[in-house]
Amino acid sequence: MAESKNESGRGTSVHHVVFAVPPEQLPEAVQLFSELGFRFQDIELEDVGLRVLLDWDGGLELVTPLSPGADGADGVTQFLQRNGPGVYSVVIRVGDAPGAEQVAKRYGAQTRFHQHRGGDGFELDEIELSVLGLPLTFLSTDLP
Repeated sequence: MAESKNESGRGTSVHHVVFAVPPEQLPEAVQLFSELGFRFQDIELEDVGLRVLLDWDGGLELVTPLSPGADGADGVTQFLQRNGPGVYSVVIRVGDAPGAEQVAKRYGAQTRFHQHRGGDGFELDEIELSVLGLPLTFLSTDLP
């Protein structure tokens, strides 16, 4: 089987794991993972109602709603209500997120969220979906 390449020339790979954490547990979760050596960048995405703590190099992301019932945070809020804290998604780095989505659709994927961000010299596309019962996010970006 041929290996596919993403924009950085690297093959398709697991990029990071996303944990959904309730807002009241976030400080303790950050402390735990920080003591284990993770270093988070704290990002508030008001347009989707989420607070994201991301260690890009360490491969770990924590997400929590900015406020109860925040617009756009519905997926994370519903996940937390159904499951409590836990693995929200596994992010797979691919060369072409829309192309990967089309492959997943052949296996019955249900897409939950599309996102494109760019600026300051970068482009990023994310497609969050569920396929074969697995929570996946396809990421294509020119970031290292």
